[in-house]
Amino acid sequence: MKSADSKFCQCLYFASNALARKIEKLAVNSWSRVDLSPSHGYLLMMVIEEPGLQPGHLANHLQLQPSTITRLIEKLESRKLVIRTTEGKVTNVYATPRGKDMLPKLKECLQDFYQHYVSILGKDESAKLVQNMIRVTDKLDL
Repeated sequence: MKSADSKFCQCLYFASNALARKIEKLAVNSWSRVDLSPSHGYLLMMVIEEPGLQPGHLANHLQLQPSTITRLIEKLESRKLVIRTTEGKVTNVYATPRGKDMLPKLKECLQDFYQHYVSILGKDESAKLVQNMIRVTDKLDL
């Protein structure tokens, strides 16, 4: 059944979650080659490109709760891809050499994901959709 045929097709909650599930499926497929979830992949790329980021900064940029960031970091630590250092009350996150070595593959995953959804939606529609989603998300910032 198409989303447009659903009894709830006029509902923002239904429509946004249906879209999120489909996008998640595309993203998970693209990131599977590095055996990381998309969230782990984006976090690792940020830490590689900006060594010493603090968890709060990661939470803000990835639009995730601090507790989620902690779980993501713990998983990446268990895989020896990042390390945390603490100086007083400040915690910084760094990629390990093993994590840094993954950057080319991480960028390939990101490009594969982008190419996949652009091939379905088109370049212009994809760009407009992302811009509109960001604009609406910011308006709903509660």
